[in-house]
Amino acid sequence: MTDWITPQEWDAITLSLKVASWATLGALPLAILAALALARGRFPGKQLLNGLVHLPLILPPVVTGYLLLITFGKRAPVGAFLYEHFGLVLAFRWTGAALAAAIMAFPLMVRAIRLAIEGVDPKLEQAAATLGASRIAIFATITLPLILPGILAGAILAFAKALGEFGATITFVSNIPGQTQTLPSAIYALLQVPGAEGSALKLVGISVVLAMGALLASEALARRAQKRVQG
Repeated sequence: MTDWITPQEWDAITLSLKVASWATLGALPLAILAALALARGRFPGKQLLNGLVHLPLILPPVVTGYLLLITFGKRAPVGAFLYEHFGLVLAFRWTGAALAAAIMAFPLMVRAIRLAIEGVDPKLEQAAATLGASRIAIFATITLPLILPGILAGAILAFAKALGEFGATITFVSNIPGQTQTLPSAIYALLQVPGAEGSALKLVGISVVLAMGALLASEALARRAQKRVQG
């Protein structure tokens, strides 16, 4: 393995998996709440929330990265607060790469979970409510088990998206080997070096395998969720 993959390439692979994992886990609770609000909520500003959730899909990734930089940079308002009170630095750190990846993957996760929630028969939840169950109890005992495959499918899809995130990440945290250089950033760097096309192609192959594996798993879970709801 070490003969085929250089230490720097291995660092990029492991960092990508680390960033994608934390991005997925960090975004998941908010994605469930957003999906619930969009699927079941009736409130003013719902369309605005829907627009904000899907904004990262519409904006150029570089714009998203720049907005993160002027918001979470060490001297930016939020970034300065996090550094002074918690010692947390996001810009030019792997934690910032996880934040950028989470934001870019968030819309895909919300959409998958929202579709799963909309597939649940509201009469089941209403019946539980008439028996005196609280909203939390209804969600935990009825809604959550039914949408769990959809949650898993959305999480895996978001993981695959986070693995491939490039534009927002490189703008927000740069491309520092061993610190913020993920797979896409490593491929970009290799393409700038004459004669390094073979190494770049190798990382491209690894990226394709990881992404396809995640997508196939997501599709399998989505089909399972559909069968569960129909059954």
